[in-house]
Amino acid sequence: MSKMDGGQLVVKALLKEGVKHIFSLSGGHIAPIYNVSLDAGIKIVDTRHEQAAAHMAEGWSLVTGEMGVCAVTAGPGLTDAVTAIANAQQSNTPLLVLGGRSALAENDTGALQDIDQIALMKPITKWARICHHTHRIPEYVAMAYRQALGGRPGPVYLEIPMDIMYAKVDEGDAPFPTNYRTNSRPNGSPEALAAAAEMLAKAERPLILAGSGCLWAGAGDALKAFAERLGVPVITRTSGRGVLPDSHPLAISGSMLHTMSPMTMADMILALGTRFNFMLAYGKFFQPPMRVVQVDIEPTELGFNRGPDVGVWGDIKLVLEDLVNRVPENPDRPWAREAKQMVDEAIKAERATLDLDAVPIHPRRLVEDVRDVVGGEAMFVCDGGDSMLWGAEAFPAERPSAVISTGPLGCLGVGLPFALAAKLAEPDRHVVLLSGDGSFGLNGMEIDTAVRHDLPVICVICNDQAWGMVKHGQEMLFGHDRTCGTELGVVRYDLMAQGLGGYGEFIERPEEIKPALERSLTYGKVSCINVMVDPTLPHPVTKYATESGLL
Repeated sequence: MSKMDGGQLVVKALLKEGVKHIFSLSGGHIAPIYNVSLDAGIKIVDTRHEQAAAHMAEGWSLVTGEMGVCAVTAGPGLTDAVTAIANAQQSNTPLLVLGGRSALAENDTGALQDIDQIALMKPITKWARICHHTHRIPEYVAMAYRQALGGRPGPVYLEIPMDIMYAKVDEGDAPFPTNYRTNSRPNGSPEALAAAAEMLAKAERPLILAGSGCLWAGAGDALKAFAERLGVPVITRTSGRGVLPDSHPLAISGSMLHTMSPMTMADMILALGTRFNFMLAYGKFFQPPMRVVQVDIEPTELGFNRGPDVGVWGDIKLVLEDLVNRVPENPDRPWAREAKQMVDEAIKAERATLDLDAVPIHPRRLVEDVRDVVGGEAMFVCDGGDSMLWGAEAFPAERPSAVISTGPLGCLGVGLPFALAAKLAEPDRHVVLLSGDGSFGLNGMEIDTAVRHDLPVICVICNDQAWGMVKHGQEMLFGHDRTCGTELGVVRYDLMAQGLGGYGEFIERPEEIKPALERSLTYGKVSCINVMVDPTLPHPVTKYATESGLL
């Protein structure tokens, strides 16, 4: 009988899950995985930093719906990835992290890169385990998938010590589990569904908030059918952007300030897989007599910060497919048109106050030019503080994951790794990153990764020469002469891109933006359009959040 080492068992288990890519940075502890992947048809996408590798794996999950896999070596390899793993945990994104470790036989001897990695991982993952026996590797990979994808998704961590990874066992002694995941999902109790339907039937101004849970439930079609039957306006949020296309007549898109009026004027909120955290003022927007129906796959989320009038524990797709048959038709509800008109007029009024031909360049001019040049079929990634806000509200989300950004961790630096993962998954679409200059610096060396793996993403730097959101907060809180540690100056990321083998342009005037973007579309390699924007303009949400204590 043939022998298999730990690397072979890992790769065979991943192949059974349909894995095509492992995002990684090399190291001796995980070398057997690399060796086997060469012949197994799994591509190792190697990065310049483990944080970027784990961010790329999360980006892959967001764009494809398939769980991304990241492999990192022991000690600093894993600690470098901690921020990205925590981001996935806060965003409820499924992610498998394979971690190397010093040999079990060297425990407590001062081995190279030996730290208590399980203790590090437990607070920021759904599940963290160490495999002590080579023949059990397939079993542990199966467990990891079940844990990551069951219920509310999230990252999981599987640690394989070096002696377990390199050891060989008889193939017959390492069985591969079957039928270890089920498609069965909870649908909500009949009592809760009946109560929710009754409340929806009585509401005059209902509003749907569709969050990331809608993405992972694959609830787009069910949401569309439900909203159209009741004539209910829909705000898609966070990773839920695009589950109902922005162009749909019932879809409302804009910044938090734009959508605040319909959120506070509604008489009932149907919250679908969205958390009442700081981004929704901890549920304070939704005060009685407003009623709340909350649906979530995670039962402990029901009642978080704002207790619902009706809480439904269940899969959002199944719950909507049930509820649509319990509620009366009302497709021409006037409230839906009123709510959308409120937001459209707020956006129009705000835009009318802006000088979009000004020098320095207004950030809104930049994002509109990007949108106009690359078109609605592109994929957009937004990274940073103010720059993320400018982009997320203006870029169109016509499909799930068409516009992605960081989650509630507020993690900067996700942009370029997310964009590279998106391009890898969707090679025939334009992928555009809009990044602040500060956030781009965190993982900017991944331009080298883009060059090496032929991933021609377009990086647009919204360069205000500072950690803008923090700087503006300091100005508002302490005075314009009291900023500290937030000034960056003019960083020439365009030259950095050129030095690493990409394309770069430096832009200072608004009329230069579109021609530069058009040139980058034809270049065929990663490009960096470094745009100097007005450093004095905080996004309105930044101003509101600072003054109200949310930042």
